[in-house]
Amino acid sequence: MNAVIWHNGRCGTSRNTLALLRHAGIEPVVREYLKDVPSQDELADMIGEAGISVREAIRSKEAAYTELGLADPSLDDCVLLAAMVANPILINRPFVRTELGARLCRPSEVVLQILPALATPFTKEDGQVIG
Repeated sequence: MNAVIWHNGRCGTSRNTLALLRHAGIEPVVREYLKDVPSQDELADMIGEAGISVREAIRSKEAAYTELGLADPSLDDCVLLAAMVANPILINRPFVRTELGARLCRPSEVVLQILPALATPFTKEDGQVIG
């Protein structure tokens, strides 16, 4: 199965999701989105495929979110997407796309929705066993 993960190696959820993909026998294309920033269209497509809103895809706990005034509910999706592309730390992660769909994998086990069934259980970094 083909897969792509928008990954940030400093994020435990992203590391667990990548490990879970590999545990399932899938070697995904790893896109370090902080270095290889998606275009506004790519980001909008991934969010749409994942079935979430742009607001759900933005990291509201990042300092840039407040500094840029992004909490303003009157801001439209285009403004939010542009801010995310200009400041990719605002992109929630990890996003994963497989042949079965796309998801924002928070928590990491959400990725199971777009993977074949696991043959064996997986243990996350914190010791939690899933699958």
